Amino acid sequence: MFTENPFAELPGFVSPELLQGYVIVMICLVAGGTLFDIVHKKSARYFFNNWRQSKRNAKRTVSGSEMVSLFVKTALVDWLMSAEFCNARRRVAHLLTMYGFLAHVIATVILVFSYTSSAMPAPELLVMAWYLGGLMVCLGGYWFWFFIRVDVAAEGHGPFRLIRADLFILSLLASTTLGLAWAWMQSNDSGWANVMFYLYLIATTLLFGSVPWSKFSHMFYKPAAALQKRISQADGSRNNLPEPADQPEIFGSSRELPRHY
Repeated sequence: MFTENPFAELPGFVSPELLQGYVIVMICLVAGGTLFDIVHKKSARYFFNNWRQSKRNAKRTVSGSEMVSLFVKTALVDWLMSAEFCNARRRVAHLLTMYGFLAHVIATVILVFSYTSSAMPAPELLVMAWYLGGLMVCLGGYWFWFFIRVDVAAEGHGPFRLIRADLFILSLLASTTLGLAWAWMQSNDSGWANVMFYLYLIATTLLFGSVPWSKFSHMFYKPAAALQKRISQADGSRNNLPEPADQPEIFGSSRELPRHY
């Protein structure tokens, strides 16, 4: 199963060209939804206003070489290792989901555009990346959802209590879970494979089409915010501001801290 390209045999009326067009539409939805989020919530304006304020409060000038060093440190520590999560379980769950999502999405795009025909077998490593990425998302996402969330682990709320901030992680889990289930059913010639494929498309559409209402677009803001934070610490401007309160935020699902946290 883990070496069989699930997109090599598309069901029913779904042609390779139609599936490729669907992927392009999903990419456009992410781009358009992120731009809408920036304009509607004025995130970019807030970011640049805060950046200008930090420059006015700077006590020293950061040199070019120091800027490069800060960029590299931000990329390695904050972006690649998610250092903002002090709790080890949260960081591991986040990293599993983040890298799994990247592997799953990248492998999906390559498979759809290059290997949707059984006449062109996909490299086994690429197919395994699709499955492994999906499994990593499920492992990290379900671990977070049932065992790590603050309102479940510390506040005693039920694991099925939903708020709008949960839209991203739930649609992500639905998409990857249904995708893996479809691939498994297809490899076993199940009569439910086609139904599962269409459910997979619905969940994926919800994931990428709900960007303006979910926390999806925050993954594009956080790298810039992490870099700005390091620069403001280096030039001394951050010393004029109170330290932000720790937020138990992961996958964009931010909630109030429990009183005894």
